[in-house]
Order: sequence, then structure tokens, then C-alpha cells
Amino acid sequence: MNTIAENIAIFLKEYAPFNYLSHDELVEVSNSIGVIMLEKNKTLFKIEDKLHESFYVVASGVIHLSFIADAEETMLNKCYAGDVFGLRPFFAKNNYMMTAKAREDSIVYAIPIKIFKPFVSQNPNVLDFLLESFASNTRNSFDKEKRGNLITDTIYSDQTSGEIQYFQSLSYNKTPLKIASKAVVKDVAQLMTDNLSNSVIVIEENFPIGIVTDTDFRSKIANGRFPLISTVDKIMSSPVVTVSENVSVAEAQLMLLKHSVSHLCVTVDGSDKSDVKGVISEHDLVVAQSNNPGVLVREIKRALTPKELKQVREKLTDLIQSSIAKNIPLAHIYNISGEIISAINKRAIELAILDLGSPPARFAWLSIGSQGRKEQLLLTDQDSILIFEDVAADKYRDVKDYFIKLSKRVTTILEKVGFLYCPNGHMASNMTWCKSLTDWVKQYNNWMKTPGEITDEMSSIFFDYEIVFGENKIEDALTEVIFNNVKNNNLFFDYLGNDTLRKNPPLNFFKKFNLEEEGENKGKFDIKTKAIMPLIDGARLLILSMQIKGVNNTYLRFKQLAMADPKYSEIYLSCAEAFQVLSKYRTLEGLKNDSTGQFINIDELTKIDREKIKAALVPMKELEELIKDRFQLTQFS
Repeated sequence: MNTIAENIAIFLKEYAPFNYLSHDELVEVSNSIGVIMLEKNKTLFKIEDKLHESFYVVASGVIHLSFIADAEETMLNKCYAGDVFGLRPFFAKNNYMMTAKAREDSIVYAIPIKIFKPFVSQNPNVLDFLLESFASNTRNSFDKEKRGNLITDTIYSDQTSGEIQYFQSLSYNKTPLKIASKAVVKDVAQLMTDNLSNSVIVIEENFPIGIVTDTDFRSKIANGRFPLISTVDKIMSSPVVTVSENVSVAEAQLMLLKHSVSHLCVTVDGSDKSDVKGVISEHDLVVAQSNNPGVLVREIKRALTPKELKQVREKLTDLIQSSIAKNIPLAHIYNISGEIISAINKRAIELAILDLGSPPARFAWLSIGSQGRKEQLLLTDQDSILIFEDVAADKYRDVKDYFIKLSKRVTTILEKVGFLYCPNGHMASNMTWCKSLTDWVKQYNNWMKTPGEITDEMSSIFFDYEIVFGENKIEDALTEVIFNNVKNNNLFFDYLGNDTLRKNPPLNFFKKFNLEEEGENKGKFDIKTKAIMPLIDGARLLILSMQIKGVNNTYLRFKQLAMADPKYSEIYLSCAEAFQVLSKYRTLEGLKNDSTGQFINIDELTKIDREKIKAALVPMKELEELIKDRFQLTQFS
């Protein structure tokens, strides 16, 4: 027995993705592993080096990964024992795009890709791990508490982390070159050159029977094996590997590895007995991996301008669109989108602070409304408040002036990113919504003890908030004030309950949609105001009345209510489902027309879609009856 290989196998078993392999499989891999001793400051590979035939695992020591940005070498990450790096040869053919250098005397294991590939193609967990690692370059070792987690792990629950590759959009060539099997090689080469294409599909009756790539020309024509006057059926790779149109990044990568090919043919049903719809190349997968949510968060952290943040927001829109197309549960999409939008807001605040200088007091920036509920998928307006800690009276004016300036810079940055200014002025840049903790306590006390008074009229969105930046203790203090005020506060719930039920019904007496009667949206259905908002308002009202803290998302609020109030669990669960259905239709409308999705042209929907929306409106009546019964609404009726 090779004791060195045995020891390496035992070491690797402690770390992902090797923990997915059996001991015998690890010993088999370990027998082929090279052990590299790197002295301090010694480079293993550098930017633009040709790719190695191995990838690497740190056995001991520290390896620094760096890249060039703005003509300067920037540290990207640190790799410690058990960290995997140098994965580019697995997923791309171009040269290294970073430098790996020993920070101290280190030992690195070199694992031959040829030996490890079969275990990847047989084990989806190994593939998922390597894809995530490659997409986020390496592990997030800046955060010592979470070292050993991938960057992407920080924005995924356990429920969604395994699905990362299914959230990513996969753009590919949907107008591939097609030729007959008896086409002459010379003519095909010219066709590919004229169209700047590196592949061509060989078809019979529009069914794919083979593929010819640049590699075939280099390996079969350039070396003289076949003359230029040959027909392409002599040099094509056959049969061609086919996949369906809705293939995910993970599935496509798995097929490339499994069959050791560089291109996949997309067909209508995924077989070679249906029409050709496109070609996926290795390059397409590399591009797709740049839309990995973890990578987007890292791009946000490095962004120095609103333009860079806007580019990430545009990638997020692509990610949302492809996720919906793949039927990813909307709750998961909300979670991912919410974290990325929150990261954009946080970076906008950081850039404003870099510009203005350090804050004169501690503070908390809270997103309110849809963003506070993590329900912002479309480019809707921005809603925020700023709370700064109490300061001495003689400093108050200067401190508030700083935070107003800060807020104006932040909201300007976010407007450039694409988040519109709130038409109602519910933004931290409005001096009414930027004030000290004591002033905010007075504000909420007034709203909740004397609701309905005109001064600083209350909007219910102020009860949906999430901290984006600053002191958690300040947010906690605000939450404490709200939940102290809800106890036995019939007047407040009377006001909130009537506000919830004040919306016009979505359907008329004849079960037809209540459409807009005038204005630019005449004849359209206001799905936001008439269908979605009553569910949002109802969930908020009930969650506050039951004093359930820390649940802001409407879908999760209904789920929580079903557990806390089992007598009506069926109604709550129906409302949760209805919220998902209606939100999906609004999102699809917004993505289609690059709008907020508020107004839907009912005539453009299929009969099935119209019936699905109507079915989602049914639980609203039950919710309305429950609210009327529970709160005995009177004063504000």
C-alpha cells in the first residue's frame, strides 16, 4: 500500500468536494497526485500562463491569488489548507487570468484533471462545488469566521445553495450554421470564416447528424489527414451531443465533461431526432458563470462608480428572467434578488461615505417597502429611511446636515443605477425621513397612538423595513418601539385594517376584471393595487397583531401565520400561493415591457392565464372576511 497516497486521501476527505468521494476513490486519485513545495513568494502560475494539466489543493501554508485591475495587481483571495484553486483548465481553454503565489513556505497538491474528470461527470455534487468555486474564483477567505465557505454560500439558504447553477442564464448561438453532409470542406471553412463562427452543424432533414469545429480543421485538415476537397462527413464528430432548449449551466457543463466535447447541439426536445435550435460552446458557459449570484455580489463590492453598479443590476435582471423561465420557485428568486439589491444599496452608501468622509455619529440605513420585504424583482422606485444615534443638542444640526448630504448622494447613485426616486418622497434624502432615533421613536408613537392624523401621514410601508447598512442596535430599538405599541392598540389596528380593505375589488359583480376607466392605462388591470397590495397589507396587519417579529416577506408572513394561527391555516396558505402567482404575472409583465409591471393588458393573456389570475383572487375574499371579523372595524370605516 502506498502510505503517501493513503495519507493524502485521508487529508482530502476532510474537505469539499473530496468528501463526496469514497475512500477507495480518493486513494485512486491520490496515487496520481503531484506534491509541490513552494518557497515563500514563489509563483505557481501567473496571468497569461498557459493552462496546466492539473488543478490544486493547498496542503499547508497560504497561497495568494491576485489579478490586474487598473494597471495594478490586486489581491483577490487567500487560500488556506483544503482550499481548491486553479480550476480554469476544467472549464475554459484560454490562459490563466490570475496569479497564484505562495505567501509563506507552502505545500500544494497537484491533481491531474484527466484523472479527476470521471469522478466529476459521475457526481453532480462534485461538479456543483467546482462550478461554484470557479465562478467565484475561490473561497471567501477574507471573512475568517466563514472561511471554508464559498462566496456564494453567504447569500443562499441551505434550501437554495444546491440549485445555484440553475439560477444562471445561459445565452448561446440560436442561429447556428447548418450544412449538408456532402458539403465540401473548403467551402465550409470559408462559410465559418465569413460568419466568424467556430462550429457548424451537419444536418439531414434538419436533424443533427454531426458537428464540425475549428478543432476538426486543425487536427484533420491542417495536418494533411484529409484534403480540402473532402466532404464534411469525413471530418465531422458524430453523433453530435444534444441537449434541450431549457438546459441549465450545470447540466450543460456536465454533458461537456461527460462526453469530452467542446460544443453541444440544442434541439427542440433534446434528442438528435428533432429540429436544431442552437449551439452551446464552452465559451458560453464561461460567460454564464460570470452571472453567478456570488460573482455579482463580489462585483458589487469592487464597484467604484454607479455605472459599474448598473451593469450588475442589468445582469440581475437577466438572472431573474432566466430563473422564472426555468420555473425556479419565486420565493428563492426573491431571496437572491433581495440580497443582491441590498448589496447594491450598501455599496452606494459606502461610495457616498468615501466621498463625504466618515459619519459624525453611528446610524442605520433602512430600506422600506418592497425592498424591505425582499420583494423587489423589477426596477421600481427606491424607499428608505435613515436613523442616526442621539447626539448633544448643539451638534444635532451639523450631524443631521451630514446625513442629509450623505442620503442625497446615495439616492442619486441609486437613481443612476436605475432605481427611480420615490414619487411620494419616502427616501432618506427627504429631511422628514432622516432624523435621530428619539425623533423616530416620537414619529412611530404618533403614528400608532393617534393614527389618521394629517401630520406626517403614516404609510404602512414604514412597517416593512430591513437594515442595509449601519448599527443593528438602532434597528432593534425601532422594532422594540413598534411592538410595544401594538399591544392592545385597537385604534391602530382599526386604522390599518380599514386601510387594508379600502382598495377597489379586483373583480366586478359579473366576475370580470375591474379595469382602469381612464388615463394612459385605460382598459388595463392594475394587478399591483387591486390584487397584490391587499395581500401585502393583510399579511402585515395580521403579523403585527400577533406580535411576530422579524418576518418581513409577504409569502413568509402567510407561512408563519399558518403555523401561529392553525385554525385559519388553509386561508393563509392559499394567500401565500396567491401572492406567488400574482407576483409572477406582474414580474413577467414588467420584464416584457421594461416597466414596473403594475398594469396588465388582460386581452394579451391566454384564457388559461386569465383563469389562473382569477383563481388567485379567490382567497382575498376569505382574507377580507377574516380581517373584518377579527378586528371589528368601526372608526375608520
